[in-house]
Amino acid sequence: MIAHVSGTITEKFLGAVIVDVGGVGYEVLISAPDLERVNVSDQIKFYTYHAVRETGEDLYGFSSLAAKKLFEMLLSVNGVGPKAALSILSLGSPEAVRSAIANNDAVYVAKASGVGKKSAERVIVDLRDKVGLPTTGYAAPTAGSFVTQAGPEDEALDALIALGFPLKEATAALAKVDSNLSTEERIREALKK
Repeated sequence: MIAHVSGTITEKFLGAVIVDVGGVGYEVLISAPDLERVNVSDQIKFYTYHAVRETGEDLYGFSSLAAKKLFEMLLSVNGVGPKAALSILSLGSPEAVRSAIANNDAVYVAKASGVGKKSAERVIVDLRDKVGLPTTGYAAPTAGSFVTQAGPEDEALDALIALGFPLKEATAALAKVDSNLSTEERIREALKK
């Protein structure tokens, strides 16, 4: 299994990039927010999910470990494949998607390309208790934006997940910690709780 790829982006096109890793180009499918963030010639690291099917293999990339874990959770839902899961993650930041699921917002999830109302409701039912506490200050995506304690590139959340904490426990622990502290202090405080 390919856990991550680190290298230079040599090409960028709709929904994917090619990452040159030591002279080998890997085509990595990424979410819309990640695609907007990267440019050709950028040095990047993507956490990856290697999907193997009878008809081919795909490599899905994520800029954070939290996004990869959320992707894997989405795959555990009956009827949600890798393309639908990536489409759901393309709705916004991983934290926005996680918050929508935690807040039972099936309308938001159903906006993903290829995801219908029933699939969105199944995602909510299957994952709402697994993704962690709802974000404080959550507002429906049509009425405003998500106010989060843990940002989409939250290094403390990624560190706790890398230490083996499930997404739900990691977000719950960080919710009890002052978000103005440094990343290292937030991790230390979360581990104490």
